[in-house]
Amino acid sequence: MTAASIAGSGVHPQGLVDGVRPAGNDVVVDLNGLPDVEFGDTEEDLTRRGLLQAGVDACGRTLAGHAASPVFVDDRLVLLWVDDPFRTPEGISVGASVEEVRARYRTLHPLRAPQGTHRFDGLLARSGDRAYLFLHDGRTVRKIVAGYADWARRLFDEGHGPC
Repeated sequence: MTAASIAGSGVHPQGLVDGVRPAGNDVVVDLNGLPDVEFGDTEEDLTRRGLLQAGVDACGRTLAGHAASPVFVDDRLVLLWVDDPFRTPEGISVGASVEEVRARYRTLHPLRAPQGTHRFDGLLARSGDRAYLFLHDGRTVRKIVAGYADWARRLFDEGHGPC
C-alpha cells in the first residue's frame, strides 16, 4: 500500500445549513465511481478537469464539489473514501445500521479489526473486481470506501486510517 496516496482519505460533510442538509441533496457512489469521476481515472486527468482540490477541512486532496477523498495507486484512482451525503445505489450511507447493510447485500465478508486497535470492523460487499467496504462500530456504518476490491481489502488489512 506504500504506493497509494492514502493521506487524502479524511473527509467532512459539506452543504449543511444550520446542521440540516437540504432534502434530496445526496450523491450516489456506485462501483464505477461518481457521475463525473470513474475508478481508473488518472490523477492528471482529474486535475486537468478541475476535479481535484486541496482539502480545506480534510487531510489531503478531495474531489471538487464532493465530500470524497480519492486514493491513487500508480496515478490511477482506485478508491474513494466517502461520507455524508453519499449513498450506495442500495441506499446505504454513513449512519445506516449494520442490519440494513446485511439486508441489502447478499454476500458480505466480515472483517475484524485487530484487538487493541482503534480501528473499525468492516463488511466487504464485493462484485467482480469492485467492492464497497463499510467500516462500522458494530451497530452503525461510520465510513464507506468504494472502488477496486483488492485495494479496499488491502487498505483494511494494512490498517491505514483516514489521515
